[in-house]
Amino acid sequence: MSQTAKSSTENQYVIKVNNLTKDYGFGRGIFNVNLHVKKGEVYGYLGPNGAGKTTTIRHIMGFQHPENSKDVLINNKIVWNNQLDVLNDVGYLPGELAFPESLSGNAFIKFVGGLRKLKNFNYAKELAKLFDLDTKKVIKYMSLGQKRKLAIVVAFMHNPSVLVLDEPTSGLDPMMQEVFIKYIKSQKELGKTVLLSSHIYAEVEALCDRLSIIKQGKIISTCDIKDVKIQNEKKYKIEFKKSEDYHAFIKNKLIYIDKNADKLQVHVEVSDKNINQFLKTLADYDIKYIAEDVYTLEDYFMHFYKKGGDVK
Repeated sequence: MSQTAKSSTENQYVIKVNNLTKDYGFGRGIFNVNLHVKKGEVYGYLGPNGAGKTTTIRHIMGFQHPENSKDVLINNKIVWNNQLDVLNDVGYLPGELAFPESLSGNAFIKFVGGLRKLKNFNYAKELAKLFDLDTKKVIKYMSLGQKRKLAIVVAFMHNPSVLVLDEPTSGLDPMMQEVFIKYIKSQKELGKTVLLSSHIYAEVEALCDRLSIIKQGKIISTCDIKDVKIQNEKKYKIEFKKSEDYHAFIKNKLIYIDKNADKLQVHVEVSDKNINQFLKTLADYDIKYIAEDVYTLEDYFMHFYKKGGDVK
């Protein structure tokens, strides 16, 4: 690749995390994490609590010093060296919320707006209306869901082009989660760049173009969401009419995900290369029904999380 082509490829990434390591000792921390988020895409960062998602995001936001200051860049600027300048155009939604509880929602919005030198609060009002937030209420008396809505308003009210979201829908009811998903989709249509950290599969699947899975501080898989459902292994649920057929079938050398003798049902996993032989085998049995189980992001996550290996 020529130097010009390489430079062009590098410049398409709005967020760049290069071999980021933060070692707290005893196997805790994040290790050689690489995340490269393109302009206009929603990038998912998936993993359970404690896997290293928040630690990564704190480094991206410049809240923690990376071992090498050049490990994290936004818009090709090193975050640690240019924090105020870089974060002017970043909307950050933290996973853990902390507010001055004596303030009302309105007072807090104006306080943060003042720090950002915001002159017009019309967009903040639009967001409060969209998420059904009563900004007159004192924060101390807000529910967790209301506090999450307030955090959303404050994160997005300056209309940033880069959104960094850490477990953004935690505490929201299902209706508001749907409102949030639609809102992020609208921001993507405007060309905004989003890094979304979550452990909610449906949220990541609905919003993200690409994702990385982190386990014990290490990235174990990176893929395009559209490729998740295009798998070489398919899953099928089969129910037999007769008990003797069920018991005869389970003697076949197949990968059984689940068996239920009472219901005469099995769940099997079959690779594409063996599908014809699988269908020929089924012809020998009296089957009540067979259905393909849809391969989900959760299936993908559990497969690689248990395995712990890299996706080739």
